[in-house]
Amino acid sequence: MTLSMYQASIPVITRELGILSEILRKGEALAAAKKIDPGVLINARLAPDMLPLSKQIQIASDVTKGGAARLAGAEIPSYADTETTFAELQERIAKTIKFVSGFTAQQIDGSEGKAISLKVGGQEMQMTGQQYLLGFVIPNLFFHISIAYAILRHNGADLGKKDFLGGL
Repeated sequence: MTLSMYQASIPVITRELGILSEILRKGEALAAAKKIDPGVLINARLAPDMLPLSKQIQIASDVTKGGAARLAGAEIPSYADTETTFAELQERIAKTIKFVSGFTAQQIDGSEGKAISLKVGGQEMQMTGQQYLLGFVIPNLFFHISIAYAILRHNGADLGKKDFLGGL
């Protein structure tokens, strides 16, 4: 049995974004329990030269909505990157899940050889659909979820490996 591009993308993306939502819930619970200004956590970073929690969520959203749209040959929606609260970050995740969930297997399957071109850090990247999904979209999604998890865990959120894995 083969794994289709759809199976390797949309279910993975929606599952992982759901896990990211749960990780954020634990961060919000920490803020409430410890009476921490939520903005402190939303703007927290692991190192001075790393992006804050809010940007980790925004990038996870951007890479997945862009990934699904490029594979399907659809227009990528633009989100403003103005989220400053847990509720706004949750809304962004929900909006992204809704968008990527709208793609069907017929739209995504067969895109493994599709030419994908995008600019990253001012550099033009060329790859096939399969290279793009497996070497860019999915690794970026896991990276930004990992960093969001680490930021919140570092700040005291009640998170463990089961939270990251989503209770397999």
